[in-house]
Amino acid sequence: MHEPGPDNNALVEVRDMKKYFPIPGGLLGRAVKHVKAVDGVSFAVQPGETLSLVGESGCGKSTVGRCVARLLDLTSGELMLDGERIDGLAESSLKPFRKRLNIVFQDPFSSLNPRMTVEALVSEPLRSHSLVPSRAARHDRVADLLETVGLSPDIMDRMPHQFSGGQRQRLCIARALASEPDFIICDEAVSALDVSVQAQIINLLMRLQRDLGLAILFISHDLAVVEHLSDRVAVMYLGRIMEIADRDTLFTAPCHPYTKALLSAVPLPDPTARRDRVILRGEVPSPIDPPSGCPFRTRCPIATELCARARPDLVEFASGQSVACHYPDAKTPDPVENAGP
Repeated sequence: MHEPGPDNNALVEVRDMKKYFPIPGGLLGRAVKHVKAVDGVSFAVQPGETLSLVGESGCGKSTVGRCVARLLDLTSGELMLDGERIDGLAESSLKPFRKRLNIVFQDPFSSLNPRMTVEALVSEPLRSHSLVPSRAARHDRVADLLETVGLSPDIMDRMPHQFSGGQRQRLCIARALASEPDFIICDEAVSALDVSVQAQIINLLMRLQRDLGLAILFISHDLAVVEHLSDRVAVMYLGRIMEIADRDTLFTAPCHPYTKALLSAVPLPDPTARRDRVILRGEVPSPIDPPSGCPFRTRCPIATELCARARPDLVEFASGQSVACHYPDAKTPDPVENAGP
């Protein structure tokens, strides 16, 4: 096994990303502790690829998305776009890169200005980046974008509150596409929608990716959705990536005990089929004071003293599959005593 190296062909590459949020205390308000939301994450996204980032709530996946979008500054690490570092750029220098990278948030209503019309909302990136100078040309461009996401151009004078959740999410996607980006981050972009509407938005994203050659970072906790649209999947736990592999490998031959536990909870489409559930004991540790060694060891059924002493690196276990575990692909035995808190 060996550590995966830098990917020179990647559109977006993250190297050892860390994001710590200070907890102030004392008389002077200095940081006394830190919330280690992201604690050494590395991955790459190829042009035209969908990489899904999955894990339990609070594992840090949305923070990763906001750091990649440069909505949050990194505590440390590197963020590359087409081989060029953008993590340390000031806002003025970052503007040329912003049109190439956009984000679609979970709640479409709160991410749309309620006082702006559809035309003003969707054309905002065109004005911000001076991509389409004339008002008439912007009007035509907005009409094309609305048709691209399955909406009628006749709605341009309406306000966000006049639309359903699925329609509002289509508006958010249209706005994200306005600057013709190479890369879109979807942060729980379908989790707030009804199941039938989720399917429509997922199919829309897949069609847009095929037609426009988009690369997508899809952040979700819904493994059934992830299995449908991903090329590769990265599994996060307590601010770190536990396993990353192509979709078919991860869903059929997972190596990490945490990945196995997550997949065992996914409902099967056949009601007569049975799957052995892996029940994780205990609670997710606090990111303020994570366990020593492997962050998953306090809940892991195969943890040993080594897991408490040394944190495993994310290393390549098989072609295209990397795992952060001292015992990758070990059979899950009966639970053992964990090696201390």
